[in-house]
Amino acid sequence: MIAMKRWQFWVGLALSGGFLYLALRGLGIRDIWEPLKTARYWWLIPGVGVYFIGVWVRSWRWHYLLRPVKSISTPKIFPIVAIGYMGNNIYPARAGEILRAVILKRKEDISISASLATIVVERVFDGVVMLGFVFLNLPELATLTGASGFIGNIQTLALWGAAAFLGVLGVFLVAAMFPTQAEIVIMKLIQVLVPEKFREKTNKIVLRFLNGLESLRSPREAVMVLLTSIVIWLLETGKYWFVMQAFNFEVSFFALMLMNGIVNLATTIPSAPGYVGTFDAPGIAVLIAYGVEQGIAAGYTLVLHAALWLPITLLGAYFMLREGIRWQAGVVLDSKTDSEKDG
Repeated sequence: MIAMKRWQFWVGLALSGGFLYLALRGLGIRDIWEPLKTARYWWLIPGVGVYFIGVWVRSWRWHYLLRPVKSISTPKIFPIVAIGYMGNNIYPARAGEILRAVILKRKEDISISASLATIVVERVFDGVVMLGFVFLNLPELATLTGASGFIGNIQTLALWGAAAFLGVLGVFLVAAMFPTQAEIVIMKLIQVLVPEKFREKTNKIVLRFLNGLESLRSPREAVMVLLTSIVIWLLETGKYWFVMQAFNFEVSFFALMLMNGIVNLATTIPSAPGYVGTFDAPGIAVLIAYGVEQGIAAGYTLVLHAALWLPITLLGAYFMLREGIRWQAGVVLDSKTDSEKDG
């Protein structure tokens, strides 16, 4: 397991290096330093404020998804969401998602399988919204792809991504609306595919996972989650807009929605912790496609990345220390009691 994690780390590091090379090739230090030196950084303050409002809305959405399992207030959920962001930012393979499921188990005694089901639902809806941002701008994107280099094939990728995310969402909605039939089908598959000694444990995990999908049992509930997801990502795009005010260029809010959609879809590619490279290269490419000078595009994207990464990581670290929790080798360690809880 350790060897595999090291293998994944080095592959992610190599991919990040490759993306950074694509993003910054042809640029000198002065090309990036000049826009950084003249940037009006006070615009980051309202940008960070809008971003944290989005994190609060994301916490409310998780509270909403968890209601059928256990009702937990949004103020209690918010610190766990912040810790999850921190985990995604500093650990590889989006370990923050596992981390918040484990912490929720520790604090609220909700099964990890049920928590992970709601987290997967979140990510599927996030993917649908990101693809929506891309498709909303496809006509304009078609006029940009000729000289855009990196994003030249984004239309094809968007179509494949839409098929994947909508397919998974469809399966979840059917499983949520017809739980008895879904359970019968899954149990039959387990009987065929899973060795006998693992079947009982697998059955329990699957049943808990299905319980985590209960919030999608009606179209109204699914629409509510979708609308909340749209609000979350519009607020994050609002941060892109505020940070843009610090630099000497201007593109439309729709262009920033497109950038937001593309960079967040790109960050699903394995990379070094913090989405180094996989965030920056497509972001810079989108802005260049809109006619922004490469040095300014690079300076803006690097500052935006830092502004997205640093505040929530510090807040998550604060909440994690306040809870007396440490994360090591896939295990949550409770430093207050010296107990270990398997993650």
